[in-house]
Amino acid sequence: MNLSAKILIVDDLETNVLLLSRMLAEEGYTQISSTIVPTEVCALQSRHDYDLILLDLQMPGMDGFAVMDSLRAAQPGCLPPVIVITAQPGHKLRALQSGARDFISRPFDLAELKTRVRNTLELQLLHRKLEEHNRLLEQTVSDRTAELRASEARFRYLTELASDSYWEQDERGEFTLSSGPIAPLLASMATSRHMDARLAVDESWNETEWQSLRAKIEAREPFLDFVLHCVSPAGSVPRFRVSGQPIFDRDWRFRGYRGVGVELLPNPGELAGVSNRML
Repeated sequence: MNLSAKILIVDDLETNVLLLSRMLAEEGYTQISSTIVPTEVCALQSRHDYDLILLDLQMPGMDGFAVMDSLRAAQPGCLPPVIVITAQPGHKLRALQSGARDFISRPFDLAELKTRVRNTLELQLLHRKLEEHNRLLEQTVSDRTAELRASEARFRYLTELASDSYWEQDERGEFTLSSGPIAPLLASMATSRHMDARLAVDESWNETEWQSLRAKIEAREPFLDFVLHCVSPAGSVPRFRVSGQPIFDRDWRFRGYRGVGVELLPNPGELAGVSNRML
């Protein structure tokens, strides 16, 4: 039981206020406030954020329904927990439809009063704990997302420093991210469709190397420092060292590849040997 809950009693009759205050104090509640002026309720609620308001419905000038309307207008969508007090059975349904959490009948019954106050406060405590949990969860997710984005940015920056190209592809082999001078070349690595298209261009690739790389990609295997040779129409023999890592989601479904590539300068001996094999 939350005996330190802040409770506000609103009733235009001082005798009713004293009676309710005494009942709650005897039950052990320690933070009990009251007012006999209903127009003060909104200001008091804004200042103290009460855990519960015990509200008389029949008051001159501004009745309990008008008080609830003013509270709702002051904090849209956030009406504080209200238990209405009424001797009119016909007012109970209207009060609940207006946003009251519960009601207490006059004349007061001590057991009813204690039970309804306790139940309402327990629900309010659970509601506030849930709100705090959701707030902390949202903050944690926001912080974690920011950390992941920063980490990803650092990773890509360091990767770009260490390689000529960085690339990412989806499960269809389409580029979702690419950078660097040899990124267009790497489009031929994701699927057989891309590789076949690449083999149709003027450059001649080492078929043995392509078949070996093709097998790794089709098997969704990682590859590290894989070297590819080609002979351009000008007779030069560029070499490319590529590395790739398949990407899988939590359900182990293939989502694409991520990798890097570096263009290597051929040495004279290798240039002659590769040229002879290509011719």
